[in-house]
Amino acid sequence: MLVGVLPTTLDRRGERRAGCVFAAVGLAGLAISAAWHLLTAPDAINATSTLVLIGTAALWMPLVIWVFPRRSSDPALVVLYYLGFLALATALSPRGDGFSVFASVGYPLAFGLLTPRMSFFGVAATAILPILARGGTDGPTWVTLVSVAAPLLYAGWVVGSESEKRRRSNAQLEEANAKLEAALEENAGLHAQLLSQAREAGVLDERQRMAGEIHDTIAQGLAGIITQLQAAERSGSDAGRRQRHLDNVHALARENLTEARRSVRALRPERLADSRLPDAMAELGRTWTDTSGVAVKVEVTGDPRPLLPDLEVTLYRVAQEALTNAGKHAKATRVALTLSYVDDVVMLDVRDDGVGFTPAANGVPAGSEGFGLSGMRQRVQRVAGTLAVESAPGEGTTINAQLPAIVTANGEPT
Repeated sequence: MLVGVLPTTLDRRGERRAGCVFAAVGLAGLAISAAWHLLTAPDAINATSTLVLIGTAALWMPLVIWVFPRRSSDPALVVLYYLGFLALATALSPRGDGFSVFASVGYPLAFGLLTPRMSFFGVAATAILPILARGGTDGPTWVTLVSVAAPLLYAGWVVGSESEKRRRSNAQLEEANAKLEAALEENAGLHAQLLSQAREAGVLDERQRMAGEIHDTIAQGLAGIITQLQAAERSGSDAGRRQRHLDNVHALARENLTEARRSVRALRPERLADSRLPDAMAELGRTWTDTSGVAVKVEVTGDPRPLLPDLEVTLYRVAQEALTNAGKHAKATRVALTLSYVDDVVMLDVRDDGVGFTPAANGVPAGSEGFGLSGMRQRVQRVAGTLAVESAPGEGTTINAQLPAIVTANGEPT
């Protein structure tokens, strides 16, 4: 609420200081009026009623120190105090011209204590009542009222209306600021929540990456080592055959140890680091044929071109897992691996002649709990690709992965 010409947000010390200023002004005006009256009408100053009014005014003015801080919380008390002042000023005015000085204190009091609109009513009353108390002017009383009160009341109405508009505008501005602060706090909370979710997503993504790398390197390597050791045990007295399987065990162990170290450092598979994807696929097929005994035919169609590292790693890991499944679960005797570069996509097809299975809704074997096909799908989806699995009991399995063929910036492998 807007009160007077002074802000309503003064601290307690400021409120008291402002009240003391008004009290001092009032007492100074009263002292000047009394001195003036003593000099111009020395006999009248001794009148008992005049002394009583002067004493009452002297006691009344300091009360503003107590009233001023309550101008917002108790406006009725403020109006009552101002009416008391008007009554004293009106009563003293007929007793001498000097008391007009005391009456003029009503102007700053009106603007300091009352609301903007009420202050002009106070100013008009301060101007008119002393004149009427002294018997008016030489002209008709209504002329005095109209000439003095009308302009003041009109000005008060206009200023009051503008002050009300300003109050409403300030209230709307405060409300908008409060909403803005609330929105900023909410945004800060959402920002913190997004950061937390991003960290959690990053941790989850890294866990999934490590799970896939462990499955594609360590788990597959151990499975190959076990297969070779079992084959060595079945070699019987054929020392050459047994040694060949043991050599494969050593090679697999060294290769998978290297791959595990590269996975921890988020590096590309060693074969991809040293050659292009088609060559790495061909080497993968040859190695798999040697270690598993399953014939793998590798074919590349289209125009091979270097792709983004993440795309090539994904295709290589899918091929690894598909070959592992063909040898371990499908009991296949032949596998065909085809890498096709077609316009803006690159496709990998891995077909085997194994026992096949009945795919569930997500493409994995019904009742399967392994990471293999699910891990393949997660890898492919992470680089905006798709994975399809076709299989039926006794009819083998076909795995098809399609990825966007995004080449490297300079057309060279990275």
